[in-house]
Amino acid sequence: MILSRRSILAGAAALGAGGLAVTALSLLRGGGQTQPEVAGEDVLHDTDGPVQGNPDGDVTIVEYFDYQCPYCKANHPALRDIVDRDGNLRLVMKDWPIFGAASVKASQLALGAVELGLYQAAHDALMATEGRLSNALIEETLDAAGVDPDAVAQAYQENRARWDGFMKRNAQQAAAFGLQGTPAFIVGTRIYAGALDHRALSTAVAQARATQGG
Repeated sequence: MILSRRSILAGAAALGAGGLAVTALSLLRGGGQTQPEVAGEDVLHDTDGPVQGNPDGDVTIVEYFDYQCPYCKANHPALRDIVDRDGNLRLVMKDWPIFGAASVKASQLALGAVELGLYQAAHDALMATEGRLSNALIEETLDAAGVDPDAVAQAYQENRARWDGFMKRNAQQAAAFGLQGTPAFIVGTRIYAGALDHRALSTAVAQARATQGG
């Protein structure tokens, strides 16, 4: 979903000298458009970020997402199918809650679920919701998925510095890339702004493997 640049960048800190490198003359806009190459272990291998799929996979897929973004939700089944079928993909989800307090709450509880080994259950359940979120809907959704909302809230609070730092870095990276909304993907070392359907994701993975000689 496209937002105004001002609304996204408000409150996002600029990356320092030790931050992410973007190697391109310009950023291309639009759904599924290939973006500039990126370098940075802080993006692909953030030690705090939850990893799904194959942790040792030969290609990494990163998604910047919001639990209230309809395009993120619509895209999620294709993303999950490709990761599950391939078996050799690392999936890194970058919480970028830009649609308000409910988005922040959803990310906080989902990240708290990491501590309990329930991240994927929480994440998939929240991605399957429809429409706008409320605190009540978030908690009901998690509870129905077998994730205790109170337990994950406590886990988040106990590690709040870790998870708030993770979300802050995600916002900084998105600002450095000039992203204008969710979803946005990195497949291998290339950025794709906007939703990618099953075919586009498969093509991006194949291109990443070809580029790295895999």
